[in-house]
Amino acid sequence: MLVEGTSSDRVPAYSWYALAVLTAVYVLNFLDRTLIYILFQPIKKEMHFTDLQLALLGTTSFVIFYTLLGIPFGRLADRTSRKNLIAGGLAVWSLFSGLTGFADSFWAIFFCRVMVGVGEATLGPAALSLISDYFPTRMRATVQSIYSSGIALGGGLAFFLGGWIGQAYGWRWAFYLLGFPGIALAVIVFFLRERSRGVTETTAPTYSATDWKMLFRSVPLRYLYAGFALFALASNNLGIWGPTFYVRVHQMSIFTVGTAAGILSVVVGIPAMILGGYYADRFSRKMKGGRMAFSAVAALLSAPLWVGVIFIDSIWLLVTVNVVLYALLLMWVGPGTAEVHDIAGPHLRGLAIGVFFSLINIVAYGIGSPIIGRASDVMGVRYALLICPVACVLGAILLWRGSQARGAALV
Repeated sequence: MLVEGTSSDRVPAYSWYALAVLTAVYVLNFLDRTLIYILFQPIKKEMHFTDLQLALLGTTSFVIFYTLLGIPFGRLADRTSRKNLIAGGLAVWSLFSGLTGFADSFWAIFFCRVMVGVGEATLGPAALSLISDYFPTRMRATVQSIYSSGIALGGGLAFFLGGWIGQAYGWRWAFYLLGFPGIALAVIVFFLRERSRGVTETTAPTYSATDWKMLFRSVPLRYLYAGFALFALASNNLGIWGPTFYVRVHQMSIFTVGTAAGILSVVVGIPAMILGGYYADRFSRKMKGGRMAFSAVAALLSAPLWVGVIFIDSIWLLVTVNVVLYALLLMWVGPGTAEVHDIAGPHLRGLAIGVFFSLINIVAYGIGSPIIGRASDVMGVRYALLICPVACVLGAILLWRGSQARGAALV
């Protein structure tokens, strides 16, 4: 068994079971969050929405309460039962994801998306905190990347199944069939066993739950929050606007785009996320601030690839560049959350991750996506997406500065 307070090489089988359950929850989290993106075109056709309205439905509606509640739910994750918090949130967001199919107006869809955001705000702080207590610190970025691979699998299933169901039966059935089943998984989460906070830490910060102001005084953490928020803008908007880009610019069907995106997510996205966490952990053992440095390199390499995706017309070359870009854009989540946990310590993890995801979603969903949507209405989706490579470069600079500040703090 894993000895409390040590980093034994042996990890209990139950830890892997809990990781599998929580990863399955994250798969549904991203499936329900991103399902609407592959359905933008049929929703637009039936409801006669503008691209700005689609952006408001796809991102702003979701992010309003996801962001507002992320921080208080983070505090709850530090003080209450984390598995109960997750189970309740999963039931709420699954219910309202399914109910989206019954909506008959902009505001009805908007309200359902708001409630999906309310439910999903419970997950990140609580699940990542639990995972940190199930596994030793030396594996932190690796196991959190395994959990975060739910982004790739959930997004892939949303595009593949959503594209297929939407094409064959209409966009409403996609919400019915993919939303409601999550309620059953909430029951399994409710029966998970919790572990004591900080049980796997060997050398942890001595902050207590009352030292929350430290999160805003930490220079490395400020760089981390800002850098990853910009990188996430470029990462998330490939999923948000990528399907629309391919349908409009390259005249593909939503079924074709959904199938390709689903295959890409599973075959490329999952290995990229897990390997990103693994190599970020290796960087952190050899270089102080290594996880942020690793992510800075990934962000910088993503910028020219983004430009290629936007302007390449050869479909096979475009797909090749898109595959590499997609892999790089998914490598940041595990390293980012692991570094937040290391800086904040076991008693402030939930709050620190709540702030992390709130800022990321404000920048990526609340600001970036509507700006791209409005720019698309004016100049077309191709030129609107140039915002993404600019965000990559700025994010890389901030993450590199953060790695240097982190290294200096560890001297």
